[in-house]
Amino acid sequence: MISAGAPATYMSDIYVGAIPMIRTQVYLTEEQERGLKQLAASSGRKQSELIREAIEGYLAERRPKDWRKALEAIRGMWADRDDLDDLHAEVGRDWERRLKRLYGE
Repeated sequence: MISAGAPATYMSDIYVGAIPMIRTQVYLTEEQERGLKQLAASSGRKQSELIREAIEGYLAERRPKDWRKALEAIRGMWADRDDLDDLHAEVGRDWERRLKRLYGE
């Protein structure tokens, strides 16, 4: 019996570990199929596992970065530096020199 609010589970549902999977079809060239079969045989892994891994890598490269997490990870990295006032002043002087060189002001 399915409890209220719980998703139904069907015999056709596929799980790898505890992760539900959706079946799909992919068309490969003969060369891609041969390469995939060889890689699966030599690594002892299933073709489907290799395909999922390749897709995940492809998607990971193209996902928008979570900038908030990245900024939080570097927060305070210069907290122990005592030369930041000097560095800020030097950058400002460099900027002023560049503006004068470019615009003659």
